Amino acid sequence: MEQTLIVSNILLWLVVIGLGCAVILLARQVGVLHERITPVGALMMAKSVRVGEAAPLLRLASLTGGEVTIGGKRADGESTLAFFLSPTCPVCATLLPTARALARQTPGLRLVLASDGDAAEHQAFIARKGLGDLPYVLSEQLGLGFGVSKLPYAVLIDGEGIVRAHGLVNTREHLESLIEAEREGVASIQDYMKRDRTAAEAARGGE
Repeated sequence: MEQTLIVSNILLWLVVIGLGCAVILLARQVGVLHERITPVGALMMAKSVRVGEAAPLLRLASLTGGEVTIGGKRADGESTLAFFLSPTCPVCATLLPTARALARQTPGLRLVLASDGDAAEHQAFIARKGLGDLPYVLSEQLGLGFGVSKLPYAVLIDGEGIVRAHGLVNTREHLESLIEAEREGVASIQDYMKRDRTAAEAARGGE
């Protein structure tokens, strides 16, 4: 009986040690996979206007007062971040403070909120979220012009009226990737990573 207990304890400890080793190996593999995963930027889905093309020129009334011009050359040279949202989209509401902060922290960038639908519903949303200080336009034509089919979506237009980046944005990183894509002169972060990989492969091939 005592011998059986000793053997069972030994086997139990062997199992525990084996599980511990397995957990360590799995943790190591997770770390390796994390290092291999490249940063993911905003996913481009629109086909109507490509990066590098002129944005549709529209003059639209803002629900918060005044008129908003999208596209065309701006006298102040500011870039425009058009953030497409919906009052019924929880991710849009979550990202609003991030979009505000990004516009404040990026010199020469203005934030324009865009959507379509019932004006009264949007007015209630503006009051509820305290968006009275931001341009807020309702235009089905604007969304169609950029091929917006899913929300939240964002488009970055430079001061010359040229689309510099756009894509589906679900996180702060996605929004920031639009700014980074413009700085790097690429259509998207994915294109930037592809360009770097191509350059690295070319360098290795020349050795």
